[in-house]
Amino acid sequence: MKTSPSKHPLASPLAEALSLRKTALVVVGLISFVINILMLTGPLFMLQIYDRVLTSGSVPTLVVLSGLVGGLYVFFGLLEGLRLRCLARIAAWVDERLSANSLAANVTLSLRFGEQVQGRDAVRDLDSVRQFLSSPGPSALFDMPWIPVYLGIIFLFHAYLGWLALAGALIISILIAFNEVLARNPTKVVAECVARRTAMVGAARRNAEVLTAMGMLNAFTQRWEKDNAEYLRVQGVAIDYSTFFSTTIKAFRFMLQSAVLALGAWLAIRQNISPGVMIAASIMTARALAPVEQAVAHWRGFLTARQGAKHLAESLRISHTTAPKTALPSPTQSLDVQQLTLAAPGERTLLVQGIHFQLKAGDGLGVIGPSGSGKTSIVRALVGVWSAVKGSVRLDGADYDQWDRTTLGRSIGYLPQDVELFDGTVAENIGRFDPDATSDAIIAAARLADVHDIITSLPCGYDTVIGEAGGRLSAGLCQRIGLARALYGEPFLIVLDEPNSNLDHAGDLALREAIRTMRTRGSIVIVVAHRPSAIEPVEQLLYLKEGRQGAFGPKAEVLAQVTRSARDSDNMLTAVTS
Repeated sequence: MKTSPSKHPLASPLAEALSLRKTALVVVGLISFVINILMLTGPLFMLQIYDRVLTSGSVPTLVVLSGLVGGLYVFFGLLEGLRLRCLARIAAWVDERLSANSLAANVTLSLRFGEQVQGRDAVRDLDSVRQFLSSPGPSALFDMPWIPVYLGIIFLFHAYLGWLALAGALIISILIAFNEVLARNPTKVVAECVARRTAMVGAARRNAEVLTAMGMLNAFTQRWEKDNAEYLRVQGVAIDYSTFFSTTIKAFRFMLQSAVLALGAWLAIRQNISPGVMIAASIMTARALAPVEQAVAHWRGFLTARQGAKHLAESLRISHTTAPKTALPSPTQSLDVQQLTLAAPGERTLLVQGIHFQLKAGDGLGVIGPSGSGKTSIVRALVGVWSAVKGSVRLDGADYDQWDRTTLGRSIGYLPQDVELFDGTVAENIGRFDPDATSDAIIAAARLADVHDIITSLPCGYDTVIGEAGGRLSAGLCQRIGLARALYGEPFLIVLDEPNSNLDHAGDLALREAIRTMRTRGSIVIVVAHRPSAIEPVEQLLYLKEGRQGAFGPKAEVLAQVTRSARDSDNMLTAVTS
């Protein structure tokens, strides 16, 4: 998937979101300032103990200093907890601000680019950013600027001590640079493996009955084990790098702290510094490098969050669509399809070419043709989920891009070939999860689909929880609830793809009656069907063959033409084989 650079504000959504929390970040910075000042408590306390208390033998001085230090450490603990709470609140706010756009980006990218964005998940990317922001990792970033301050204080103690601490800090920085270079690719591969594993788990749950009934579970499990082994391998590599550098840096910091102590002892023996300075310098060195060690400990989280932020920015940028400035009224007059040419999202192979027809309010159209002739492709273009490669689809003369997607959606009823219901109540699914949906409108749609009595016979009626993908209901009932959802709000354009594939005789009769009713009320109804009963309530037919328009017109004329064409083909085949 190639995208061109963009200067749209969404090109850096995380930076934009954080910029709106400048005050909170400034507060975190001020808290970090006080925390790092308080971190001088330990070295100064040791300095006073060795250079004042031990030399004077004053117990009251020791008691006063101990009480003061205890109070400062309590204050430090409160501020540290407050800083982490602030970072957690900022992370939650960022997630809240970007979560809706992230979910919408997942849907939009799938429709626009298809298989090219397989594994891309804006929601998961946002999760990685939130998890890092709410971890102790950012605290280390706020403490990093204080490293030169601590090193400067060590230089004030003695130049030798300062140069030793500075050399140690440079060596640790080099180790961090190696960690960044070596861990970057394994971390990226781990994220890709996680995406594949998540997709496989979802597929197994959706197809649990198929896997069990046809004995596919063992084969699918073997495939899972293969992918899982690869995931564990690359994760092991990433962990090995992270563990090596974290333990190396930690061991080196201990060595450096001891080296500073040894150098300080030598300088104290030579009476260049006092014993208190020797201890204080050792503690100060440990404190100066503590943010570095903490940063390395959270380095994997930082890399994952950085990659997540990058992918999130790209996903939001390329999925962003500008809503039309002028709101069009709901369509009520016509559907116009002109020279429609289609390809699957992200693909170049044309599936449908040169489709053209016009329908007006109250018309009914049946779409027929052999399997693979492009019927479902046209359906996806008619409801606006696929964009035309060439040509156009217009409602009341306006191309779909001129409509706000939510507004247009209320004027479209769609029953896909594979009905997908969502985890929620029957009423919520029929009402399209619209928070403003009324009980009267939901029940009216159910009555149109003649499914009201069936719904009321369920344990909780309209409040029955369907479960994921409608797993608690039969295929026929799912299809009838899906039909009620398509009819909800009496939309102007109703597109039904194989709407009677799972219906019994009663359901078939209800479907035909619903089509007649909606046409009477001024809706355009388009039905894709193999079973003749579904096209009985329509008067026009579109016949597709090999992705092209074979015929369009009155139902009787098209059926006669298709029958004649089929008979001629059979006669030709008989002549060739005889």
